[in-house]
Amino acid sequence: MQILKLDPRALKDNPDDARRSKSSPQADALLLATVKAVGIIQPPVVSPETDGGNGYIIQAGHRRVRQAIAAGLEEIEVIVREAANDNGAMRSMVENIAREPLGAVDQWRGTERLIALGWTEEAIAVALALPVRQIRKLRLLANVLPAMLDHMALGDMPNEQQLRTIAAASLDEQKEAWKALKPKKNERADWHNISRALSKTRMFAKDASFGDDLAAAYGIEWVEDLFAPADEDTRYTANVEAFLGAQQEWMTSNLPKKGAIVEVNNWGQPELPKKAERVYGKPSKSDHVAMYLDRDGKVQSVAFRMPEDHRQAKGKDGASTAGGQVVSDEDTIIDAPKPRPDVTQKGHDMIGDFRTDALHEALGRAPIEDDMLMALLVLAFAGQNVRVDSGASDTVFGPKRFRRHAARLFSEDGKLSFDMETVRVAARSMLIEVLSCRRGMSNSGVVSPIAGEAIGADGYLTNMGSEEFLLCLSRQALEAAAKEANVLPRQKVRETRAALVEHFTQGHFVHSSALFAPDPKDVADLIRHADILDDEQSQAAVTEGGSHGDTVEGAAVDVEAGDDSAEAARQDGSTATEDEALDPFEDEDDLPDTFDGAPVATDPDDGQDAYGIAAE
Repeated sequence: MQILKLDPRALKDNPDDARRSKSSPQADALLLATVKAVGIIQPPVVSPETDGGNGYIIQAGHRRVRQAIAAGLEEIEVIVREAANDNGAMRSMVENIAREPLGAVDQWRGTERLIALGWTEEAIAVALALPVRQIRKLRLLANVLPAMLDHMALGDMPNEQQLRTIAAASLDEQKEAWKALKPKKNERADWHNISRALSKTRMFAKDASFGDDLAAAYGIEWVEDLFAPADEDTRYTANVEAFLGAQQEWMTSNLPKKGAIVEVNNWGQPELPKKAERVYGKPSKSDHVAMYLDRDGKVQSVAFRMPEDHRQAKGKDGASTAGGQVVSDEDTIIDAPKPRPDVTQKGHDMIGDFRTDALHEALGRAPIEDDMLMALLVLAFAGQNVRVDSGASDTVFGPKRFRRHAARLFSEDGKLSFDMETVRVAARSMLIEVLSCRRGMSNSGVVSPIAGEAIGADGYLTNMGSEEFLLCLSRQALEAAAKEANVLPRQKVRETRAALVEHFTQGHFVHSSALFAPDPKDVADLIRHADILDDEQSQAAVTEGGSHGDTVEGAAVDVEAGDDSAEAARQDGSTATEDEALDPFEDEDDLPDTFDGAPVATDPDDGQDAYGIAAE
């Protein structure tokens, strides 16, 4: 055996080398960095050619030779040995198999030794082709109890999450946990329970809404989590009370005009005010905002609206009706339980919000021909949330929300002056005000799905594959959605729901009941109103020439639009007295809820005959 200095480019690969697969780029980069930093520590083993040549064949150290060439070394030291009978095949196997990688504890001890000798973290990282963050992570083992380190050096290492928790605890806390859970001889440590005993709640800086000023005021000091991914903000604090206090003060300082800070229930959901209705679509200006802290301490907000007071409808014989049940003064009659529908009532409320938002967005952005636009405008005023009384009494109350759209059609001198584009904008705005799919009094009925289908509003529907909406679907509906999305249904409903939520994170899900497909029966019923109108016109012709006292007085326009942001005056199915006709209201805010003690009518069909006579 002898040691020679040879040009690495003159060495030949061994055809019997056991390592045929290419090494990873990361491993080659590590070896190249070490060769450049400290050279080749262990010289490659070579043997003279046996077929008459004067060259040398590599027996061990192929990667070292290749990286020496990549580093640009002119000569390297090699150990020359005689070739074995099998041309070094067994030597190659032993050299690549019988090796033990350096453990994490030994790596840390070696790193600390280099630091003591004057190496910096950056220099060590360059020499080992490792990120500086990895070197700092190794140095965190200095925070681990020495008794734990000795046990880890035997090969019983905790996982990264457990090691992170242990290193973040104080030495006294580690000593107490190790004393209680120290393993017996030749047994593995219960790192799960050890880390669990040392775990602390962490509040992350990425979830903080407050700035550095509030952090300093509350004494919050951020600690970087070196075990987390390097491309994320991993700063955290264990001072939970100070973090939540700073978040609470930030919410108080940044509370919107109609905002409120609410608590959360046992399921982490906000506790809205009594009778409040949560808004799942786009909130309007009149909606309220509830701000709260979730279980991670992050500021969240939801929109809600307060419903109007409605009198409970009274049934016959002193019984009141509510939710399909008859409640008498003496006892309560409860209907037999029914099977759960595919979509719950809350789900239908959400669908109504989703469809209304999609319809409004389509009305504002989708291409609509002028003839279709005018037809939809006429159709909108046939919605069930629109009621028009005749103007025979010269007292007409119009909502403020429509005036701002009509004002676009006038010039500064008060005359009609507009171009077609202005008409289009005004028509779109008027349609958005009127058409609504929301459940309740603002629902436009069949005309909204007709309009949505006509302008392709299905393409503007939001993704419904959220946990909140899928909770509203029955097991059958969830399995049908999973089948359509090629997602394998799970044994439990919540597991199927979770799989769908994960699947639709990158996809788009729209439930079939949310599509703008008008019910043919409702369309047929709408068409039948043409025959009713013809009959009313015939009756009006018969009564023509009668006394003026038979005419219907009172005029009002009442629209419960899908956008609840603006106030709308209400006057339905009642007449005005002679004094009221002579002294009309000057402001819409003065509108009464009743005229002459008559309650507001809720059924537009009750005044259908009156409308026909007044129209004549």
